[in-house]
Amino acid sequence: MGREKFSSRLGFILISAGCAIGLGNVWRFPYIVGEYGGAAFVLIYVLFLLILGLPILVMEFAVGRASQKSAALSFDVLEPKGTKWHLEKYFAMAGNYLLMMFYTTVAGWMILYFCKMAKGDFTGLDSDGIAAEFNNMLADPVIMGIFMVLVVVVCFGICAMGLQKGVEGITKIMMVFLLALIIVLAGHSVLMENSGPGLKFYLMPDFGKLMEEADGTFSMRSLGESIFAAMGQAFFTLSIGIGAIAIFGSYIGKERRLTGEAINIMVLDTFVAFMSGLIIFPACFAYNIDAGQGPSLIFITLPNVFNHMAGGRFWGSLFFLFMAFAAMSTVIAVFQNIVSFATDLTNCSVKKAVCINIFVVILLSIPCVLGFNLWSGFAPLGEGSTVLDFEDFLVSNNLLPLGSLVYLAFCTSRYGWGFKNFLAEANAGEGIKFPAAVRVYVSYILPLIVLFVFFQGYWSKFAAMIQ
Repeated sequence: MGREKFSSRLGFILISAGCAIGLGNVWRFPYIVGEYGGAAFVLIYVLFLLILGLPILVMEFAVGRASQKSAALSFDVLEPKGTKWHLEKYFAMAGNYLLMMFYTTVAGWMILYFCKMAKGDFTGLDSDGIAAEFNNMLADPVIMGIFMVLVVVVCFGICAMGLQKGVEGITKIMMVFLLALIIVLAGHSVLMENSGPGLKFYLMPDFGKLMEEADGTFSMRSLGESIFAAMGQAFFTLSIGIGAIAIFGSYIGKERRLTGEAINIMVLDTFVAFMSGLIIFPACFAYNIDAGQGPSLIFITLPNVFNHMAGGRFWGSLFFLFMAFAAMSTVIAVFQNIVSFATDLTNCSVKKAVCINIFVVILLSIPCVLGFNLWSGFAPLGEGSTVLDFEDFLVSNNLLPLGSLVYLAFCTSRYGWGFKNFLAEANAGEGIKFPAAVRVYVSYILPLIVLFVFFQGYWSKFAAMIQ
């Protein structure tokens, strides 16, 4: 039996975008923009998205399409005889499982927050009251566990329906709803009274803000931090490096060149991140609430904003429904990867792969759930850290950048697949060509940038602990 294919190009684009579109866009992006100065930061982020994320995204798709396999076997199929590139499969598979060990829990938070907002649990509460609600939620391992299991069972259930009927069909609907919700929410936020200051902060670049310290003074150190934050966000938003994207290349034909398809996916990914900012900044500025409050922005600050807003319970419910769709689109895409690992390696049926992995992923996700309550005393990365922080660190600061280096080396080195083979695959079909002129850049300069992201990630994580 041949490998199942997407029924349409739109399905490929929406599902690939759904994998990239997740909490990095709608949770991390707005609070980082708030911390690092607004519109000027957004422009630098888009620049790095093009020069850093796009080439690696095309390479992942090319490896997937040429091999017609998931990361579990793609390197085995394409590597020169006698080489060891296939060892990357273990890191790619570990990356997908590790990502789901905490992502399923956070996706459960989004569904739970949607239920709470719809029920009116936050009505009349101030920031302290909402923070108490959030902390009570984290402290309850049963409710956290129930919603994590719900996410795992529902998303694997969709994968069990098959690529076209399940993953493609459901994700198309989910993505259309996601895009419609974000447009409605952004329109409402922009048209709010007193939204002007937030729009100015978000849409009018002030490069001086990139060098502004918290106390209002200017420094080059602050500029460096802003540039690195933009570089890191551009790198991590696409989830490149662990084969999570490569799988979807294996489900498409050679009618279209891969650079154009990658650009379409990046445009959708950036659109969702940009529109998330249009929802958040006008609303926060209208009610004089700091939009740069870090991770608490979504779970504490925004419910407080909705409480001040006319019809806030309705708009808040729509917002967390949008957040749930964004999280679950990523979970479904990565679960499809995990299922494909099993079927590629063992030739088992999709349903058998789903049944086994439901139990595996639930078991692996339990430490994250318990890390906020029964295991809250365990701080693997120093005081105040959690199991989630540690799992996120392993994926974001290690497996993603190092995996990206492997894809870069494999697609450019004569000891790997080689640049000629990669270019032929990327440029098969119609559309935008991957330029051969960038060979020196992707072979030598881009790997150095990725290494910089890797080492800077360690420095920013541990510098404070050393001092």
